[in-house]
Amino acid sequence: MTGTDRRADLVRRIRQSAVPVSGKELAEYYGVSRQVIVQDIALVRATGLDILSTNRGYILHDPTIFSRVFKVHHTDEELEEELCAIVDLGGCVENVMVHHQVYGEMQAPLHIRSRRNVADFLSDLKKGRSSPLKNITANDHYHTVTADSEETLDMIENELRKRHFLVE
Repeated sequence: MTGTDRRADLVRRIRQSAVPVSGKELAEYYGVSRQVIVQDIALVRATGLDILSTNRGYILHDPTIFSRVFKVHHTDEELEEELCAIVDLGGCVENVMVHHQVYGEMQAPLHIRSRRNVADFLSDLKKGRSSPLKNITANDHYHTVTADSEETLDMIENELRKRHFLVE
């Protein structure tokens, strides 16, 4: 097994374990020294994975992000209301997508997660000579929204429905 293969398997073992995995246990399993495991963990961390060292072993801090795509419809004047309804409930508007009959699917990243982001986005629209992407499809568009739980996404969906933005 190569070092790369070992590190990939090491991450899988830590991720799937219900309890912290000790360095000693990993070293014995892979037939390497404890120091090799420490170096492997450092290399894995360098790739961006958040592996935590505890007194009982290694755990992977892997926060779960939930996402849902909402089809919505509103006017330009209601754009701020729609975005604020989402971010006020803890959602992040990751993108905007439209399905154009000629051009097909088009999308643009947004990453709007706060009222300040909403204000900056609206300011950028006003400064430029562009209009919202939704305008090329008679205001119909989609947003991928992420949140910390399905419950948060349910609240956002209900709020969009209540405000008559959600297309059923």
